[in-house]
Amino acid sequence: MEFFKSHKVYDFMRVRKYWIPFSLILTLGSLFLLVVYPGPNYGTDFRGGTEIEVAFKQAVDASDVRTAVHKSGQFSEPDVVQVTDPAHPWRYIIRVQEISTVDDTTREAVKKALCLGIEGPPDDPNCPLNARATEVKFSAGGDKLGVRYDAAPDLERIKAQLAGVPNVKLRAGERNPQVVNPRDHRVEIQLQSKGDQLLDALRAQLGAEKVPDAALRVEWVGPKAGKQLRDSARNSVAIAIVFIMLYLALRFDLRFAPGVVLACVHDALVVLGAFVLAHKEITLSTIAAVLTIVGYSMNDTVVVYDRIRENLGKHRGKSFGVIINMSVSETLSRTILTSGATMLSVLAFFIWGTGVIQDFAFAMVVGIVAGTYSSIYVAAPLTEWIDAKMSRRGAANVKKRLRAKPA
Repeated sequence: MEFFKSHKVYDFMRVRKYWIPFSLILTLGSLFLLVVYPGPNYGTDFRGGTEIEVAFKQAVDASDVRTAVHKSGQFSEPDVVQVTDPAHPWRYIIRVQEISTVDDTTREAVKKALCLGIEGPPDDPNCPLNARATEVKFSAGGDKLGVRYDAAPDLERIKAQLAGVPNVKLRAGERNPQVVNPRDHRVEIQLQSKGDQLLDALRAQLGAEKVPDAALRVEWVGPKAGKQLRDSARNSVAIAIVFIMLYLALRFDLRFAPGVVLACVHDALVVLGAFVLAHKEITLSTIAAVLTIVGYSMNDTVVVYDRIRENLGKHRGKSFGVIINMSVSETLSRTILTSGATMLSVLAFFIWGTGVIQDFAFAMVVGIVAGTYSSIYVAAPLTEWIDAKMSRRGAANVKKRLRAKPA
Protein backbone atom coordinates (compact mmCIF):
# COMPACT_ATOMS: atom_id res chain seq x y z
CA MET A 1 0.00 0.00 0.00
CA GLU A 2 1.34 3.43 -0.97
CA PHE A 3 -0.10 6.75 0.16
CA PHE A 4 2.37 8.68 -1.98
CA LYS A 5 3.64 8.00 -5.46
CA SER A 6 7.10 6.45 -5.35
CA HIS A 7 8.51 8.66 -8.13
CA LYS A 8 7.36 11.96 -6.56
CA VAL A 9 10.01 13.79 -4.53
CA TYR A 10 8.96 16.22 -1.76
CA ASP A 11 11.33 19.02 -0.81
CA PHE A 12 11.53 18.38 2.96
CA MET A 13 14.87 20.15 3.34
CA ARG A 14 13.49 23.41 1.93
CA VAL A 15 11.58 24.09 5.17
CA ARG A 16 14.23 22.77 7.57
CA LYS A 17 15.11 26.35 8.57
CA TYR A 18 11.72 26.50 10.30
CA TRP A 19 11.75 23.03 11.84
CA ILE A 20 15.28 23.13 13.26
CA PRO A 21 14.47 26.13 15.54
CA PHE A 22 11.24 24.39 16.49
CA SER A 23 13.23 21.30 17.51
CA LEU A 24 15.58 23.47 19.56
CA ILE A 25 12.62 25.09 21.32
CA LEU A 26 11.13 21.67 22.11
CA THR A 27 14.45 20.34 23.45
CA LEU A 28 15.37 23.43 25.49
CA GLY A 29 11.80 23.77 26.74
CA SER A 30 11.83 20.14 27.94
CA LEU A 31 15.18 20.71 29.64
CA PHE A 32 13.79 23.80 31.36
CA LEU A 33 10.75 21.86 32.61
CA LEU A 34 12.93 19.01 33.86
CA VAL A 35 15.77 21.00 35.45
CA VAL A 36 14.44 24.44 36.38
CA TYR A 37 10.65 24.55 36.82
CA PRO A 38 8.52 22.76 37.85
CA GLY A 39 10.88 19.78 37.73
CA PRO A 40 10.05 16.08 37.38
CA ASN A 41 7.30 14.61 39.51
CA TYR A 42 9.00 11.40 40.57
CA GLY A 43 6.85 8.47 41.62
CA THR A 44 7.41 6.37 44.70
CA ASP A 45 9.89 4.25 42.69
CA PHE A 46 12.36 7.13 42.55
CA ARG A 47 11.34 9.44 45.38
CA GLY A 48 10.82 6.95 48.17
CA GLY A 49 7.79 6.74 50.43
CA THR A 50 4.65 4.69 50.94
CA GLU A 51 1.93 4.29 48.34
CA ILE A 52 -1.45 2.62 48.76
CA GLU A 53 -4.30 2.18 46.30
CA VAL A 54 -7.77 2.26 47.85
CA ALA A 55 -11.21 1.60 46.35
CA PHE A 56 -13.62 3.40 48.68
CA LYS A 57 -17.06 1.92 49.33
CA GLN A 58 -18.91 5.23 48.97
CA ALA A 59 -18.46 8.54 47.16
CA VAL A 60 -15.51 10.56 48.43
CA ASP A 61 -13.58 13.49 46.92
CA ALA A 62 -9.81 13.70 46.60
CA SER A 63 -9.86 16.81 48.81
CA ASP A 64 -11.70 14.87 51.54
CA VAL A 65 -9.10 12.09 51.40
CA ARG A 66 -6.25 14.60 51.55
CA THR A 67 -7.84 16.43 54.49
CA ALA A 68 -8.40 13.14 56.35
CA VAL A 69 -4.74 12.19 56.00
CA HIS A 70 -3.66 15.67 57.16
CA LYS A 71 -5.92 15.61 60.21
CA SER A 72 -4.46 12.31 61.41
CA GLY A 73 -1.22 14.15 62.23
CA GLN A 74 0.88 11.11 61.31
CA PHE A 75 1.77 12.01 57.74
CA SER A 76 3.21 14.98 55.89
CA GLU A 77 2.53 16.14 52.31
CA PRO A 78 0.02 13.50 51.19
CA ASP A 79 -0.45 13.15 47.45
CA VAL A 80 -3.88 11.92 46.33
CA VAL A 81 -4.52 10.89 42.71
CA GLN A 82 -7.83 9.57 41.40
CA VAL A 83 -7.70 6.47 39.20
CA THR A 84 -10.25 6.18 36.39
CA ASP A 85 -11.89 2.79 36.83
CA PRO A 86 -15.56 2.10 35.94
CA ALA A 87 -15.60 -0.89 38.31
CA HIS A 88 -14.44 1.28 41.25
CA PRO A 89 -15.57 4.90 40.71
CA TRP A 90 -13.98 6.09 43.98
CA ARG A 91 -10.52 4.64 43.53
CA TYR A 92 -7.50 6.65 44.66
CA ILE A 93 -3.74 6.34 44.92
CA ILE A 94 -2.46 7.88 48.16
CA ARG A 95 1.25 8.59 48.66
CA VAL A 96 3.08 9.83 51.71
CA GLN A 97 6.77 10.41 52.32
CA GLU A 98 6.90 8.34 55.50
CA ILE A 99 8.25 4.79 55.10
CA SER A 100 9.04 3.08 58.38
CA THR A 101 6.81 2.93 61.42
CA VAL A 102 9.85 2.45 63.64
CA ASP A 103 12.29 5.32 64.27
CA ASP A 104 15.49 5.10 66.32
CA THR A 105 13.74 5.97 69.59
CA THR A 106 11.06 3.33 68.99
CA ARG A 107 13.70 0.74 68.13
CA GLU A 108 15.41 1.23 71.45
CA ALA A 109 12.07 1.09 73.26
CA VAL A 110 11.18 -2.19 71.50
CA LYS A 111 14.55 -3.73 72.40
CA LYS A 112 14.13 -2.67 76.02
CA ALA A 113 10.56 -4.01 76.18
CA LEU A 114 11.73 -7.38 74.77
CA CYS A 115 14.44 -7.52 77.48
CA LEU A 116 17.26 -7.65 74.93
CA GLY A 117 20.60 -8.27 76.65
CA ILE A 118 19.08 -8.48 80.15
CA GLU A 119 20.98 -10.75 82.55
CA GLY A 120 19.64 -11.94 85.85
CA PRO A 121 17.90 -14.83 87.59
CA PRO A 122 15.69 -16.99 85.34
CA ASP A 123 12.66 -16.33 87.51
CA ASP A 124 12.88 -12.52 87.25
CA PRO A 125 9.17 -11.47 87.13
CA ASN A 126 9.85 -8.55 84.78
CA CYS A 127 12.08 -10.45 82.37
CA PRO A 128 11.80 -14.24 82.78
CA LEU A 129 14.07 -16.46 80.74
CA ASN A 130 11.45 -17.22 78.04
CA ALA A 131 10.86 -13.50 77.50
CA ARG A 132 14.48 -12.36 77.11
CA ALA A 133 15.38 -11.67 73.50
CA THR A 134 18.94 -12.47 72.47
CA GLU A 135 18.56 -10.90 69.02
CA VAL A 136 16.13 -8.35 67.54
CA LYS A 137 16.15 -7.50 63.84
CA PHE A 138 13.96 -4.88 62.16
CA SER A 139 12.85 -5.05 58.53
CA ALA A 140 13.69 -2.10 56.29
CA GLY A 141 10.07 -0.98 56.26
CA GLY A 142 9.71 -1.32 60.01
CA ASP A 143 6.68 -3.62 59.65
CA LYS A 144 8.33 -6.86 60.76
CA LEU A 145 10.50 -8.00 63.67
CA GLY A 146 12.72 -11.06 63.81
CA VAL A 147 13.37 -12.01 67.47
CA ARG A 148 15.46 -14.84 68.84
CA TYR A 149 15.39 -16.46 72.31
CA ASP A 150 17.44 -18.99 74.25
CA ALA A 151 14.32 -20.78 75.50
CA ALA A 152 10.87 -21.53 74.07
CA PRO A 153 9.22 -18.08 73.91
CA ASP A 154 5.97 -17.09 75.58
CA LEU A 155 3.99 -15.50 72.73
CA GLU A 156 1.34 -13.96 74.97
CA ARG A 157 3.99 -12.28 77.08
CA ILE A 158 5.62 -10.94 73.92
CA LYS A 159 2.29 -9.34 72.98
CA ALA A 160 2.04 -7.80 76.43
CA GLN A 161 5.62 -6.51 76.24
CA LEU A 162 5.03 -4.74 72.92
CA ALA A 163 1.63 -3.38 74.00
CA GLY A 164 3.39 -0.93 76.28
CA VAL A 165 5.65 0.53 73.57
CA PRO A 166 4.39 3.88 72.16
CA ASN A 167 3.77 4.05 68.36
CA VAL A 168 3.97 0.26 68.03
CA LYS A 169 0.90 -1.79 67.23
CA LEU A 170 0.72 -5.42 66.17
CA ARG A 171 -1.05 -6.29 62.94
CA ALA A 172 -4.31 -8.10 63.56
CA GLY A 173 -4.15 -11.87 63.14
CA GLU A 174 -4.31 -15.12 65.08
CA ARG A 175 -0.75 -16.12 64.16
CA ASN A 176 0.96 -12.90 65.14
CA PRO A 177 3.45 -13.29 66.70
CA GLN A 178 4.41 -16.79 65.56
CA VAL A 179 7.36 -19.12 65.99
CA VAL A 180 9.05 -19.57 62.61
CA ASN A 181 11.94 -21.77 63.80
CA PRO A 182 11.27 -23.85 66.93
CA ARG A 183 14.84 -25.21 67.10
CA ASP A 184 16.38 -21.71 67.26
CA HIS A 185 13.40 -20.26 69.16
CA ARG A 186 13.01 -17.64 66.43
CA VAL A 187 9.83 -15.54 66.42
CA GLU A 188 8.39 -13.31 63.71
CA ILE A 189 6.31 -10.32 64.79
CA GLN A 190 4.33 -8.33 62.24
CA LEU A 191 3.71 -4.70 63.07
CA GLN A 192 1.35 -2.27 61.43
CA SER A 193 2.99 -0.72 58.38
CA LYS A 194 2.55 2.86 57.23
CA GLY A 195 -0.06 1.54 54.81
CA ASP A 196 -2.02 -0.01 57.69
CA GLN A 197 -1.74 3.20 59.70
CA LEU A 198 -2.89 5.20 56.69
CA LEU A 199 -6.03 3.07 56.37
CA ASP A 200 -6.71 3.38 60.12
CA ALA A 201 -6.38 7.15 59.85
CA LEU A 202 -8.85 7.23 56.95
CA ARG A 203 -11.34 5.09 58.90
CA ALA A 204 -11.05 7.38 61.90
CA GLN A 205 -11.70 10.50 59.81
CA LEU A 206 -14.09 9.27 57.09
CA GLY A 207 -15.79 6.35 58.82
CA ALA A 208 -15.62 2.57 58.39
CA GLU A 209 -18.64 2.65 56.05
CA LYS A 210 -16.53 4.45 53.42
CA VAL A 211 -13.07 2.94 53.89
CA PRO A 212 -12.48 -0.73 52.87
CA ASP A 213 -10.96 -3.31 55.18
CA ALA A 214 -7.81 -3.60 53.06
CA ALA A 215 -6.03 -1.64 50.34
CA LEU A 216 -5.87 -2.90 46.77
CA ARG A 217 -2.12 -2.42 46.79
CA VAL A 218 0.55 -1.29 49.26
CA GLU A 219 4.10 -0.41 48.19
CA TRP A 220 7.02 1.36 49.80
CA VAL A 221 10.50 2.32 48.66
CA GLY A 222 13.26 3.72 50.85
CA PRO A 223 15.00 6.98 49.81
CA LYS A 224 18.34 5.22 49.26
CA ALA A 225 16.74 2.58 47.03
CA GLY A 226 14.84 5.31 45.19
CA LYS A 227 18.07 7.19 44.44
CA GLN A 228 19.70 3.98 43.19
CA LEU A 229 16.75 3.30 40.90
CA ARG A 230 16.87 6.88 39.61
CA ASP A 231 20.59 6.65 38.85
CA SER A 232 20.17 3.24 37.20
CA ALA A 233 17.33 4.55 35.02
CA ARG A 234 19.43 7.50 33.84
CA ASN A 235 22.42 5.26 33.16
CA SER A 236 20.32 2.75 31.21
CA VAL A 237 19.12 5.46 28.81
CA ALA A 238 22.65 6.83 28.38
CA ILE A 239 24.16 3.38 27.76
CA ALA A 240 21.45 2.55 25.21
CA ILE A 241 22.22 5.74 23.27
CA VAL A 242 25.99 5.05 23.33
CA PHE A 243 25.54 1.53 21.94
CA ILE A 244 23.18 2.87 19.28
CA MET A 245 25.89 5.31 18.19
CA LEU A 246 28.47 2.51 18.00
CA TYR A 247 26.10 0.32 15.99
CA LEU A 248 25.40 3.07 13.45
CA ALA A 249 29.07 4.01 13.15
CA LEU A 250 29.82 0.38 12.24
CA ARG A 251 26.82 -0.15 9.95
CA PHE A 252 27.10 3.13 8.03
CA ASP A 253 29.92 5.54 8.82
CA LEU A 254 30.72 8.06 11.51
CA ARG A 255 28.89 10.98 9.89
CA PHE A 256 25.55 9.18 10.31
CA ALA A 257 25.88 8.33 14.02
CA PRO A 258 25.57 11.83 15.60
CA GLY A 259 22.26 12.44 13.82
CA VAL A 260 20.62 9.35 15.30
CA VAL A 261 22.03 10.07 18.77
CA LEU A 262 20.71 13.63 18.64
CA ALA A 263 17.31 12.38 17.44
CA CYS A 264 17.16 9.82 20.29
CA VAL A 265 18.09 12.44 22.89
CA HIS A 266 15.53 14.81 21.37
CA ASP A 267 12.76 12.19 21.55
CA ALA A 268 13.61 11.15 25.11
CA LEU A 269 13.62 14.78 26.33
CA VAL A 270 10.34 15.56 24.54
CA VAL A 271 8.63 12.57 26.17
CA LEU A 272 9.91 13.49 29.64
CA GLY A 273 8.98 17.15 29.07
CA ALA A 274 5.46 16.08 28.08
CA PHE A 275 5.19 14.09 31.31
CA VAL A 276 6.17 17.15 33.37
CA LEU A 277 3.81 19.39 31.39
CA ALA A 278 0.92 16.94 31.87
CA HIS A 279 1.70 16.62 35.62
CA LYS A 280 2.27 12.88 35.25
CA GLU A 281 4.60 10.88 37.43
CA ILE A 282 7.95 9.66 36.17
CA THR A 283 8.34 6.04 37.27
CA LEU A 284 10.19 2.92 36.16
CA SER A 285 7.38 2.36 33.63
CA THR A 286 8.11 5.80 32.17
CA ILE A 287 11.79 4.90 31.73
CA ALA A 288 10.75 1.65 30.06
CA ALA A 289 8.61 3.70 27.67
CA VAL A 290 11.52 6.09 26.98
CA LEU A 291 13.82 3.18 26.15
CA THR A 292 11.13 1.79 23.83
CA ILE A 293 10.87 5.19 22.13
CA VAL A 294 14.66 5.39 21.73
CA GLY A 295 14.63 2.02 19.97
CA TYR A 296 11.62 2.98 17.85
CA SER A 297 13.21 6.29 16.82
CA MET A 298 16.47 4.58 15.91
CA ASN A 299 14.66 1.99 13.80
CA ASP A 300 12.78 4.67 11.87
CA THR A 301 15.94 6.71 11.33
CA VAL A 302 17.96 3.66 10.21
CA VAL A 303 15.37 2.95 7.49
CA VAL A 304 15.81 6.49 6.14
CA TYR A 305 19.61 6.28 6.48
CA ASP A 306 19.70 2.98 4.63
CA ARG A 307 17.84 4.53 1.71
CA ILE A 308 20.17 7.57 1.81
CA ARG A 309 23.22 5.30 1.58
CA GLU A 310 21.62 3.40 -1.29
CA ASN A 311 20.78 6.60 -3.19
CA LEU A 312 24.26 8.03 -2.62
CA GLY A 313 25.60 5.19 -4.74
CA LYS A 314 22.91 5.56 -7.42
CA HIS A 315 22.97 9.35 -7.79
CA ARG A 316 26.56 10.44 -7.35
CA GLY A 317 26.10 13.83 -9.01
CA LYS A 318 23.29 15.03 -6.75
CA SER A 319 23.73 17.06 -3.58
CA PHE A 320 23.26 15.51 -0.16
CA GLY A 321 20.13 17.59 0.47
CA VAL A 322 18.50 16.27 -2.71
CA ILE A 323 19.46 12.71 -1.73
CA ILE A 324 17.75 13.21 1.64
CA ASN A 325 14.56 14.49 -0.05
CA MET A 326 14.53 11.49 -2.38
CA SER A 327 15.16 9.00 0.41
CA VAL A 328 12.54 10.42 2.80
CA SER A 329 9.98 10.61 -0.05
CA GLU A 330 10.60 6.99 -1.01
CA THR A 331 10.17 5.76 2.57
CA LEU A 332 7.27 8.07 3.44
CA SER A 333 4.52 5.53 2.79
CA ARG A 334 6.34 2.92 4.87
CA THR A 335 6.80 5.44 7.70
CA ILE A 336 3.12 6.40 7.74
CA LEU A 337 1.95 2.79 7.65
CA THR A 338 4.30 1.70 10.45
CA SER A 339 3.75 4.72 12.67
CA GLY A 340 0.00 4.76 11.97
CA ALA A 341 -0.48 1.08 12.85
CA THR A 342 1.54 1.49 16.05
CA MET A 343 -0.31 4.68 16.94
CA LEU A 344 -3.73 3.02 16.56
CA SER A 345 -2.73 0.23 18.93
CA VAL A 346 -1.25 2.61 21.48
CA LEU A 347 -4.22 5.01 21.31
CA ALA A 348 -6.55 2.20 22.35
CA PHE A 349 -4.52 1.73 25.54
CA PHE A 350 -4.32 5.49 26.08
CA ILE A 351 -8.09 6.03 25.74
CA TRP A 352 -9.38 2.96 27.58
CA GLY A 353 -6.42 2.04 29.74
CA THR A 354 -5.90 3.08 33.35
CA GLY A 355 -2.99 3.77 35.66
CA VAL A 356 0.43 2.61 34.54
CA ILE A 357 -0.83 1.31 31.18
CA GLN A 358 -2.32 4.68 30.29
CA ASP A 359 0.87 6.52 31.25
CA PHE A 360 2.96 4.10 29.19
CA ALA A 361 0.60 4.63 26.22
CA PHE A 362 0.83 8.43 26.67
CA ALA A 363 4.63 8.22 26.44
CA MET A 364 4.37 6.06 23.34
CA VAL A 365 1.92 8.45 21.62
CA VAL A 366 4.22 11.42 22.21
CA GLY A 367 7.30 9.36 21.33
CA ILE A 368 5.90 8.02 18.04
CA VAL A 369 5.11 11.55 16.84
CA ALA A 370 8.49 12.88 18.01
CA GLY A 371 10.40 9.87 16.64
CA THR A 372 8.80 10.08 13.18
CA TYR A 373 9.39 13.84 13.00
CA SER A 374 12.98 13.71 14.33
CA SER A 375 14.06 11.22 11.64
CA ILE A 376 13.35 13.88 9.02
CA TYR A 377 14.10 17.20 10.71
CA VAL A 378 16.65 16.34 13.41
CA ALA A 379 18.79 13.41 12.23
CA ALA A 380 18.83 14.16 8.49
CA PRO A 381 19.75 17.91 8.69
CA LEU A 382 22.59 17.18 11.12
CA THR A 383 23.92 14.45 8.84
CA GLU A 384 23.73 16.86 5.88
CA TRP A 385 25.65 19.50 7.87
CA ILE A 386 28.34 16.98 8.90
CA ASP A 387 28.65 15.77 5.30
CA ALA A 388 29.05 19.33 4.02
CA LYS A 389 31.65 20.11 6.65
CA MET A 390 33.61 16.93 5.87
CA SER A 391 33.43 17.69 2.14
CA ARG A 392 34.78 21.21 2.67
CA ARG A 393 37.54 19.92 4.89
CA GLY A 394 38.43 17.27 2.32
CA ALA A 395 38.51 19.88 -0.48
CA ALA A 396 40.72 22.15 1.66
CA ASN A 397 43.17 19.30 2.30
CA VAL A 398 43.36 18.54 -1.44
CA LYS A 399 44.15 22.21 -2.17
CA LYS A 400 46.86 22.22 0.48
CA ARG A 401 48.49 19.15 -1.03
CA LEU A 402 48.31 20.66 -4.52
CA ARG A 403 49.92 23.91 -3.31
CA ALA A 404 52.60 22.01 -1.42
CA LYS A 405 53.41 19.80 -4.46
CA PRO A 406 56.54 21.04 -6.26
CA ALA A 407 56.10 22.29 -9.81
